[in-house]
Amino acid sequence: MTRTPHPRTARHALRTDGPAQSGPTRAGLSRRTRLLAALPLIGVLAACKSPLDYDLRGQIGAFNTTSAAQSVTSERPRADSRGLITYPSYQVAVARRGDTVADVATRVGLPADEVARYNGMSPGDSVRQGEILALPRRAPDGVPADGTAAPGSVDIASLAGQAIETAPLTSPNPGSVTSTELKPAPKPQPAKVQSGPEPVRHKVKRGETAYTISRLYRVPVKSLAEWNGLGSDFAVREGQYLLIPLKEAPAPKPEAEVTAAAAPVTVTEPGEGSVTPVPPSATRPLPRETVAPAAEAAKPPAEVKPALPEPSRQSDAAMSYPVQGKIIKTYSKGRNDGIDIAGPAGSPVKAAEAGTVAAITKDSNNVPIIVIRHSQKLLTVYQNVDNITVNKGDTVARGQRIASLRGGDDAYVHFEVRDGFESIDPLDYLN
Repeated sequence: MTRTPHPRTARHALRTDGPAQSGPTRAGLSRRTRLLAALPLIGVLAACKSPLDYDLRGQIGAFNTTSAAQSVTSERPRADSRGLITYPSYQVAVARRGDTVADVATRVGLPADEVARYNGMSPGDSVRQGEILALPRRAPDGVPADGTAAPGSVDIASLAGQAIETAPLTSPNPGSVTSTELKPAPKPQPAKVQSGPEPVRHKVKRGETAYTISRLYRVPVKSLAEWNGLGSDFAVREGQYLLIPLKEAPAPKPEAEVTAAAAPVTVTEPGEGSVTPVPPSATRPLPRETVAPAAEAAKPPAEVKPALPEPSRQSDAAMSYPVQGKIIKTYSKGRNDGIDIAGPAGSPVKAAEAGTVAAITKDSNNVPIIVIRHSQKLLTVYQNVDNITVNKGDTVARGQRIASLRGGDDAYVHFEVRDGFESIDPLDYLN
Protein backbone atom coordinates (compact mmCIF):
# COMPACT_ATOMS: atom_id res chain seq x y z
CA MET A 1 0.00 0.00 0.00
CA THR A 2 1.45 3.31 -1.08
CA ARG A 3 1.31 6.14 1.44
CA THR A 4 0.72 9.73 0.24
CA PRO A 5 2.94 12.25 2.12
CA HIS A 6 1.39 15.21 3.90
CA PRO A 7 1.59 18.44 1.83
CA ARG A 8 3.57 20.32 4.54
CA THR A 9 5.99 17.42 4.83
CA ALA A 10 6.35 17.33 1.07
CA ARG A 11 7.22 21.05 0.90
CA HIS A 12 9.75 20.62 3.65
CA ALA A 13 11.29 17.73 1.76
CA LEU A 14 11.57 19.81 -1.36
CA ARG A 15 13.52 22.48 0.62
CA THR A 16 15.90 20.24 2.47
CA ASP A 17 16.38 17.07 0.48
CA GLY A 18 18.04 16.53 -2.84
CA PRO A 19 21.05 18.16 -4.49
CA ALA A 20 22.04 21.87 -4.03
CA GLN A 21 19.93 24.30 -6.01
CA SER A 22 21.48 26.16 -8.90
CA GLY A 23 20.15 29.62 -7.88
CA PRO A 24 22.02 32.40 -5.87
CA THR A 25 23.69 31.31 -2.63
CA ARG A 26 22.89 32.64 0.87
CA ALA A 27 26.11 34.71 0.89
CA GLY A 28 25.14 36.31 -2.41
CA LEU A 29 21.70 37.19 -1.07
CA SER A 30 23.31 38.84 2.00
CA ARG A 31 25.58 41.03 -0.14
CA ARG A 32 22.64 42.06 -2.31
CA THR A 33 20.57 42.98 0.76
CA ARG A 34 23.32 45.23 2.13
CA LEU A 35 23.75 46.89 -1.25
CA LEU A 36 20.03 47.62 -1.54
CA ALA A 37 19.97 49.09 2.00
CA ALA A 38 22.89 51.40 1.20
CA LEU A 39 21.33 52.84 -1.98
CA PRO A 40 19.15 55.49 -0.19
CA LEU A 41 22.16 56.77 1.80
CA ILE A 42 24.26 56.93 -1.36
CA GLY A 43 21.52 58.97 -3.02
CA VAL A 44 21.39 61.41 -0.13
CA LEU A 45 25.16 61.89 -0.11
CA ALA A 46 25.21 62.34 -3.88
CA ALA A 47 22.57 65.08 -3.62
CA CYS A 48 24.62 67.09 -1.11
CA LYS A 49 26.51 69.99 -2.69
CA SER A 50 28.30 70.99 0.56
CA PRO A 51 30.88 69.06 2.62
CA LEU A 52 29.64 66.17 4.70
CA ASP A 53 28.01 67.15 8.01
CA TYR A 54 29.81 64.73 10.30
CA ASP A 55 28.48 66.16 13.60
CA LEU A 56 24.87 66.28 12.30
CA ARG A 57 24.41 70.02 12.81
CA GLY A 58 22.67 70.29 9.45
CA GLN A 59 19.29 68.95 8.44
CA ILE A 60 19.98 65.32 7.48
CA GLY A 61 16.75 63.53 8.22
CA ALA A 62 15.41 64.01 11.73
CA PHE A 63 18.84 64.20 13.45
CA ASN A 64 20.10 67.64 14.44
CA THR A 65 22.58 68.56 17.20
CA THR A 66 22.48 72.33 16.65
CA SER A 67 20.62 73.06 19.89
CA ALA A 68 23.11 70.97 21.88
CA ALA A 69 26.06 72.79 20.32
CA GLN A 70 24.48 76.19 21.01
CA SER A 71 24.00 75.38 24.72
CA VAL A 72 27.69 74.72 25.43
CA THR A 73 28.78 76.98 28.29
CA SER A 74 32.15 78.34 29.33
CA GLU A 75 33.86 77.72 32.63
CA ARG A 76 33.27 79.90 35.68
CA PRO A 77 36.01 82.53 36.21
CA ARG A 78 38.60 81.84 38.89
CA ALA A 79 38.15 83.62 42.20
CA ASP A 80 40.91 85.79 43.69
CA SER A 81 42.81 85.07 46.92
CA ARG A 82 39.82 86.12 49.05
CA GLY A 83 37.39 84.05 46.99
CA LEU A 84 35.86 87.05 45.17
CA ILE A 85 34.61 87.07 41.59
CA THR A 86 34.06 90.70 40.61
CA TYR A 87 31.80 91.91 37.81
CA PRO A 88 30.99 95.54 36.92
CA SER A 89 27.56 95.42 38.66
CA TYR A 90 28.05 92.95 41.51
CA GLN A 91 30.38 90.59 43.36
CA VAL A 92 30.06 86.99 44.52
CA ALA A 93 32.17 85.02 46.99
CA VAL A 94 33.24 81.38 46.53
CA ALA A 95 33.24 79.26 49.71
CA ARG A 96 36.12 77.01 50.74
CA ARG A 97 36.09 73.59 52.38
CA GLY A 98 34.58 73.72 55.87
CA ASP A 99 33.38 77.34 55.57
CA THR A 100 30.33 78.83 57.20
CA VAL A 101 28.55 81.97 56.01
CA ALA A 102 30.35 83.92 58.76
CA ASP A 103 33.74 82.63 57.55
CA VAL A 104 33.09 83.83 54.00
CA ALA A 105 31.82 87.22 55.21
CA THR A 106 34.88 87.74 57.44
CA ARG A 107 37.22 86.84 54.58
CA VAL A 108 35.74 89.46 52.23
CA GLY A 109 35.31 92.13 54.95
CA LEU A 110 31.49 92.40 55.20
CA PRO A 111 29.18 91.87 58.22
CA ALA A 112 28.18 88.22 58.58
CA ASP A 113 24.54 89.04 59.43
CA GLU A 114 24.22 91.18 56.31
CA VAL A 115 25.66 88.51 53.98
CA ALA A 116 23.56 85.75 55.57
CA ARG A 117 20.31 87.73 55.38
CA TYR A 118 20.97 88.64 51.74
CA ASN A 119 21.30 84.93 50.85
CA GLY A 120 18.39 83.73 53.01
CA MET A 121 20.68 81.93 55.47
CA SER A 122 22.06 82.21 59.01
CA PRO A 123 25.67 83.20 59.81
CA GLY A 124 26.40 79.76 61.27
CA ASP A 125 25.09 77.77 58.28
CA SER A 126 27.66 75.59 56.55
CA VAL A 127 28.34 76.03 52.85
CA ARG A 128 29.81 73.57 50.36
CA GLN A 129 33.21 73.98 48.80
CA GLY A 130 32.81 76.06 45.65
CA GLU A 131 29.30 77.29 46.58
CA ILE A 132 28.44 80.84 45.50
CA LEU A 133 27.30 83.49 47.99
CA ALA A 134 25.97 86.76 46.58
CA LEU A 135 27.25 89.95 48.26
CA PRO A 136 24.79 92.74 49.13
CA ARG A 137 27.36 95.39 48.26
CA ARG A 138 30.91 95.65 47.01
CA ALA A 139 33.50 94.31 49.43
CA PRO A 140 36.23 96.72 50.61
CA ASP A 141 39.54 96.55 48.77
CA GLY A 142 42.41 94.70 50.31
CA VAL A 143 40.73 93.24 53.43
CA PRO A 144 43.10 90.64 54.94
CA ALA A 145 41.92 87.17 55.86
CA ASP A 146 41.54 88.03 59.57
CA GLY A 147 38.80 90.55 58.76
CA THR A 148 40.65 93.67 59.95
CA ALA A 149 40.13 96.99 58.22
CA ALA A 150 41.59 97.40 54.76
CA PRO A 151 44.75 99.50 54.41
CA GLY A 152 43.86 103.00 53.29
CA SER A 153 40.17 102.72 54.20
CA VAL A 154 38.57 105.44 56.33
CA ASP A 155 35.95 104.68 58.97
CA ILE A 156 33.60 107.68 59.04
CA ALA A 157 32.31 106.76 62.50
CA SER A 158 35.84 106.63 63.94
CA LEU A 159 36.70 109.88 62.19
CA ALA A 160 33.66 111.58 63.71
CA GLY A 161 34.47 110.10 67.12
CA GLN A 162 38.01 111.47 67.02
CA ALA A 163 36.66 114.90 66.12
CA ILE A 164 34.43 114.78 69.22
CA GLU A 165 37.07 113.40 71.59
CA THR A 166 39.66 115.99 70.61
CA ALA A 167 37.18 118.86 71.03
CA PRO A 168 37.34 120.67 74.45
CA LEU A 169 34.28 120.29 76.68
CA THR A 170 34.18 124.00 77.45
CA SER A 171 35.50 126.59 75.07
CA PRO A 172 34.85 130.30 74.63
CA ASN A 173 34.32 129.60 70.95
CA PRO A 174 31.71 126.79 70.60
CA GLY A 175 32.68 126.25 66.99
CA SER A 176 36.40 125.75 67.61
CA VAL A 177 38.01 122.33 67.69
CA THR A 178 41.52 120.95 67.69
CA SER A 179 42.10 117.73 65.88
CA THR A 180 44.92 115.88 64.23
CA GLU A 181 44.87 115.24 60.54
CA LEU A 182 44.42 111.60 59.58
CA LYS A 183 47.00 110.34 57.12
CA PRO A 184 45.62 107.57 54.93
CA ALA A 185 47.65 104.42 54.44
CA PRO A 186 48.87 103.39 50.97
CA LYS A 187 46.12 102.72 48.48
CA PRO A 188 45.15 98.99 48.36
CA GLN A 189 44.98 97.00 45.17
CA PRO A 190 41.35 96.88 43.92
CA ALA A 191 39.70 93.62 42.94
CA LYS A 192 40.10 92.55 39.33
CA VAL A 193 36.88 93.13 37.36
CA GLN A 194 35.98 90.35 34.93
CA SER A 195 35.96 91.35 31.28
CA GLY A 196 33.41 90.30 28.72
CA PRO A 197 29.69 89.76 29.23
CA GLU A 198 28.26 89.73 32.76
CA PRO A 199 26.29 86.62 33.82
CA VAL A 200 22.64 87.00 34.77
CA ARG A 201 22.06 86.66 38.53
CA HIS A 202 18.81 84.76 39.19
CA LYS A 203 17.06 84.78 42.58
CA VAL A 204 15.32 81.46 43.23
CA LYS A 205 11.57 81.74 43.82
CA ARG A 206 9.32 79.35 45.65
CA GLY A 207 8.60 76.23 43.59
CA GLU A 208 11.60 76.63 41.26
CA THR A 209 14.19 73.89 40.83
CA ALA A 210 17.56 73.70 39.14
CA TYR A 211 15.89 71.91 36.21
CA THR A 212 13.23 74.59 35.66
CA ILE A 213 15.83 77.35 35.90
CA SER A 214 18.14 75.59 33.42
CA ARG A 215 15.24 75.22 30.97
CA LEU A 216 14.30 78.87 31.49
CA TYR A 217 17.75 80.10 30.43
CA ARG A 218 18.48 77.17 28.05
CA VAL A 219 21.66 76.04 29.78
CA PRO A 220 22.60 72.52 30.91
CA VAL A 221 21.66 71.79 34.50
CA LYS A 222 25.13 70.32 35.03
CA SER A 223 26.75 73.64 34.05
CA LEU A 224 24.35 75.47 36.37
CA ALA A 225 25.42 73.21 39.23
CA GLU A 226 29.14 73.61 38.46
CA TRP A 227 28.93 77.41 38.31
CA ASN A 228 27.09 77.66 41.64
CA GLY A 229 28.59 74.77 43.60
CA LEU A 230 25.32 72.84 43.92
CA GLY A 231 25.23 69.39 45.46
CA SER A 232 24.78 66.10 43.63
CA ASP A 233 21.00 66.38 44.09
CA PHE A 234 20.97 69.83 42.40
CA ALA A 235 18.94 71.21 45.35
CA VAL A 236 18.31 74.97 45.56
CA ARG A 237 16.61 77.05 48.25
CA GLU A 238 14.19 79.95 48.08
CA GLY A 239 16.00 83.30 48.06
CA GLN A 240 19.28 81.80 46.79
CA TYR A 241 21.14 83.70 44.08
CA LEU A 242 22.38 81.65 41.11
CA LEU A 243 24.78 82.71 38.38
CA ILE A 244 23.53 81.69 34.93
CA PRO A 245 26.48 80.20 32.99
CA LEU A 246 27.70 82.11 29.98
CA LYS A 247 27.53 80.38 26.62
CA GLU A 248 30.69 79.94 24.62
CA ALA A 249 31.21 82.34 21.75
CA PRO A 250 30.66 80.79 18.31
CA ALA A 251 33.75 79.81 16.33
CA PRO A 252 35.01 82.55 13.99
CA LYS A 253 33.98 82.24 10.38
CA PRO A 254 36.61 81.65 7.67
CA GLU A 255 38.19 84.79 6.33
CA ALA A 256 36.71 84.21 2.87
CA GLU A 257 33.15 84.07 4.27
CA VAL A 258 33.70 87.19 6.37
CA THR A 259 35.06 89.09 3.38
CA ALA A 260 32.18 87.97 1.19
CA ALA A 261 29.62 88.94 3.83
CA ALA A 262 31.25 92.32 4.44
CA ALA A 263 31.43 93.26 0.78
CA PRO A 264 28.54 95.66 0.10
CA VAL A 265 26.32 94.99 -2.86
CA THR A 266 25.38 98.17 -4.72
CA VAL A 267 21.92 98.11 -6.27
CA THR A 268 20.98 101.02 -8.53
CA GLU A 269 17.62 102.04 -9.84
CA PRO A 270 16.93 101.84 -13.61
CA GLY A 271 18.59 104.78 -15.35
CA GLU A 272 21.08 105.42 -12.54
CA GLY A 273 24.78 104.72 -12.60
CA SER A 274 25.36 105.87 -16.17
CA VAL A 275 25.55 109.24 -17.91
CA THR A 276 22.43 110.20 -19.86
CA PRO A 277 23.36 111.32 -23.41
CA VAL A 278 22.38 114.81 -24.51
CA PRO A 279 19.61 114.76 -27.15
CA PRO A 280 20.48 116.36 -30.50
CA SER A 281 17.74 118.99 -30.13
CA ALA A 282 19.20 120.42 -26.90
CA THR A 283 21.95 122.47 -28.55
CA ARG A 284 21.29 125.48 -26.35
CA PRO A 285 20.65 125.47 -22.61
CA LEU A 286 17.31 126.65 -21.35
CA PRO A 287 17.20 130.19 -20.02
CA ARG A 288 17.78 130.45 -16.27
CA GLU A 289 14.63 131.49 -14.50
CA THR A 290 14.66 133.63 -11.43
CA VAL A 291 11.97 132.57 -8.99
CA ALA A 292 11.07 134.91 -6.20
CA PRO A 293 11.34 133.21 -2.81
CA ALA A 294 8.15 132.51 -0.98
CA ALA A 295 7.26 134.75 1.89
CA GLU A 296 9.19 133.83 4.99
CA ALA A 297 7.13 132.41 7.78
CA ALA A 298 6.72 134.74 10.65
CA LYS A 299 8.99 133.89 13.57
CA PRO A 300 7.17 132.93 16.73
CA PRO A 301 7.45 135.50 19.48
CA ALA A 302 10.19 134.89 21.96
CA GLU A 303 9.04 133.04 25.03
CA VAL A 304 8.80 135.38 27.96
CA LYS A 305 9.78 133.83 31.25
CA PRO A 306 7.66 135.04 34.12
CA ALA A 307 9.54 136.78 36.88
CA LEU A 308 9.56 134.70 40.03
CA PRO A 309 9.26 136.63 43.28
CA GLU A 310 12.05 136.28 45.81
CA PRO A 311 11.22 134.15 48.86
CA SER A 312 9.68 136.22 51.59
CA ARG A 313 11.60 134.38 54.36
CA GLN A 314 14.47 131.98 54.75
CA SER A 315 14.01 128.24 55.05
CA ASP A 316 13.02 126.99 58.48
CA ALA A 317 15.08 123.80 58.01
CA ALA A 318 17.88 123.20 60.50
CA MET A 319 20.37 122.75 57.64
CA SER A 320 20.56 123.66 53.97
CA TYR A 321 21.36 121.28 51.12
CA PRO A 322 25.11 121.13 50.43
CA VAL A 323 24.46 120.75 46.69
CA GLN A 324 21.51 121.76 44.52
CA GLY A 325 20.75 118.58 42.64
CA LYS A 326 18.97 115.25 42.70
CA ILE A 327 19.12 112.69 45.51
CA ILE A 328 20.30 109.47 43.85
CA LYS A 329 20.71 107.37 47.00
CA THR A 330 18.69 107.65 50.20
CA TYR A 331 19.60 106.99 53.81
CA SER A 332 19.59 103.40 55.08
CA LYS A 333 20.81 102.63 58.58
CA GLY A 334 23.83 100.31 58.44
CA ARG A 335 23.98 100.27 54.63
CA ASN A 336 24.18 103.91 53.56
CA ASP A 337 24.70 106.24 56.53
CA GLY A 338 23.88 109.35 54.49
CA ILE A 339 22.43 110.51 51.19
CA ASP A 340 24.07 110.96 47.77
CA ILE A 341 23.20 114.17 45.91
CA ALA A 342 24.19 114.46 42.24
CA GLY A 343 24.68 117.68 40.34
CA PRO A 344 26.64 119.19 37.44
CA ALA A 345 30.37 118.60 37.59
CA GLY A 346 32.19 121.47 39.30
CA SER A 347 29.09 122.67 41.17
CA PRO A 348 29.87 124.26 44.56
CA VAL A 349 29.59 122.14 47.70
CA LYS A 350 28.44 124.36 50.59
CA ALA A 351 28.41 123.99 54.35
CA ALA A 352 25.01 122.83 55.56
CA GLU A 353 25.29 124.89 58.76
CA ALA A 354 27.76 127.20 60.46
CA GLY A 355 30.61 125.49 62.29
CA THR A 356 34.30 124.71 62.28
CA VAL A 357 36.28 122.42 59.98
CA ALA A 358 37.23 119.57 62.31
CA ALA A 359 39.10 117.31 59.90
CA ILE A 360 40.15 116.95 56.27
CA THR A 361 41.31 113.53 55.13
CA LYS A 362 41.01 111.11 52.17
CA ASP A 363 39.45 107.71 51.58
CA SER A 364 41.10 104.65 50.04
CA ASN A 365 40.53 106.06 46.53
CA ASN A 366 42.40 109.28 47.47
CA VAL A 367 39.12 111.28 47.41
CA PRO A 368 38.91 114.05 50.04
CA ILE A 369 36.52 113.99 53.03
CA ILE A 370 35.56 117.09 55.06
CA VAL A 371 34.12 116.96 58.59
CA ILE A 372 32.48 120.10 60.05
CA ARG A 373 31.58 120.31 63.73
CA HIS A 374 28.48 122.37 64.59
CA SER A 375 28.06 121.64 68.31
CA GLN A 376 29.55 119.42 70.98
CA LYS A 377 28.26 116.23 69.26
CA LEU A 378 26.60 117.32 65.98
CA LEU A 379 28.79 116.93 62.87
CA THR A 380 28.31 116.84 59.11
CA VAL A 381 30.46 114.85 56.67
CA TYR A 382 31.08 115.73 53.01
CA GLN A 383 32.63 112.90 50.99
CA ASN A 384 33.58 112.54 47.29
CA VAL A 385 34.47 116.22 46.79
CA ASP A 386 37.25 118.09 45.00
CA ASN A 387 38.95 121.49 45.00
CA ILE A 388 38.64 122.13 48.75
CA THR A 389 38.62 125.87 49.59
CA VAL A 390 38.87 125.63 53.39
CA ASN A 391 41.48 124.43 55.85
CA LYS A 392 41.28 122.50 59.08
CA GLY A 393 40.29 124.81 61.93
CA ASP A 394 38.54 127.39 59.66
CA THR A 395 35.19 128.78 60.80
CA VAL A 396 32.56 128.52 58.05
CA ALA A 397 29.11 130.03 57.68
CA ARG A 398 25.95 128.36 56.48
CA GLY A 399 25.94 128.18 52.68
CA GLN A 400 29.67 128.98 52.41
CA ARG A 401 31.48 127.15 49.61
CA ILE A 402 33.89 124.54 50.96
CA ALA A 403 34.60 122.38 47.85
CA SER A 404 33.32 121.39 44.39
CA LEU A 405 31.76 118.31 42.85
CA ARG A 406 34.12 115.98 41.04
CA GLY A 407 34.03 115.62 37.27
CA GLY A 408 32.89 112.69 35.15
CA ASP A 409 30.41 110.11 36.38
CA ASP A 410 31.29 110.79 40.05
CA ALA A 411 29.64 114.22 40.20
CA TYR A 412 27.86 113.70 43.50
CA VAL A 413 28.48 114.35 47.20
CA HIS A 414 27.94 111.80 49.96
CA PHE A 415 26.45 113.85 52.85
CA GLU A 416 26.09 112.54 56.41
CA VAL A 417 24.75 113.99 59.66
CA ARG A 418 26.10 112.40 62.84
CA ASP A 419 25.11 112.75 66.47
CA GLY A 420 28.33 111.51 68.00
CA PHE A 421 28.99 108.02 66.64
CA GLU A 422 25.39 107.50 65.43
CA SER A 423 24.31 108.44 61.92
CA ILE A 424 21.00 110.30 61.42
CA ASP A 425 18.86 110.63 58.31
CA PRO A 426 19.97 113.97 56.82
CA LEU A 427 16.47 114.61 55.46
CA ASP A 428 15.27 115.13 59.06
CA TYR A 429 17.47 118.25 59.11
CA LEU A 430 17.08 119.35 55.50
CA ASN A 431 13.28 119.21 55.11
